[in-house]
Amino acid sequence: MPPSHRTGTKADFPWWLVAAGAIGIAAAVAIAASDVYGQILSTLVKGLWVTLFVTVVAFALASALGLFIALLGLSNSQMLRQIARFYVEIIRGLPILVLLFWIAFVGAPAFVAAWNWLSLPLQAAGLVEPMQVRDFSLLWRAILALTIAYSSFIAEIFRAGIQAVDVGQIEAAKALGLSRYQRFRLIVWPQAFRTILPPYGNDFIAMVKDSSLVSVLGVADITQMAKVYASGSFRFFETYSIVAYVYLLLTVGLSLGLRALERRMRRDRAA
Repeated sequence: MPPSHRTGTKADFPWWLVAAGAIGIAAAVAIAASDVYGQILSTLVKGLWVTLFVTVVAFALASALGLFIALLGLSNSQMLRQIARFYVEIIRGLPILVLLFWIAFVGAPAFVAAWNWLSLPLQAAGLVEPMQVRDFSLLWRAILALTIAYSSFIAEIFRAGIQAVDVGQIEAAKALGLSRYQRFRLIVWPQAFRTILPPYGNDFIAMVKDSSLVSVLGVADITQMAKVYASGSFRFFETYSIVAYVYLLLTVGLSLGLRALERRMRRDRAA
């Protein structure tokens, strides 16, 4: 077995990070020295905040929904377990782009129609106005689609992490008289989180990249802003090079932060 693969050897020096850092610094200098790149970057920054908003909100909602689905999948009820499995398998089987289009152009109009039908008594009393499809913004349709798509993956991460906790510890907590909620909060979740963190963090990084899909709906994220700018200026090389640079800054930075957090948690656990 090669020395770099033997157990207990030191990790390789991150030459890849040195190379990436050097390229990143060179790119930053080039952007600062060029009026064209500077103008493109100032334009794209407006869409960066939309990208971050979509990513954070969709991932938070997907985490909450994913945890709910995971708990259903671990329920003592066979019917609830089957419902959770049905949801996970169906949603995971759909490409995110297809789900995005379905939610935006099928799900949203259906929701509006259902809401208008259910609120007929309120409309007759003059308490609410009929809802229009345009009232359901494309931004929130995109967030809803990403929430549903990622909740199925996060549900499986949570389920696996929870099931990795030693059953003996849960039984001991029961013997001490802890309620189901107390067992989950004090015993199960702290241990499951260590197992969950790496894939959970990777899903967040993937969400940053997949948030670019909202541009197909015309949502003004960084990718959409780049598309509009490049089509008007015909500076495709410069524009999409800046887009790639910004996404790499986000994803590589998050990846390094995640690794640092994992190392810290391992040290704390060892101590």
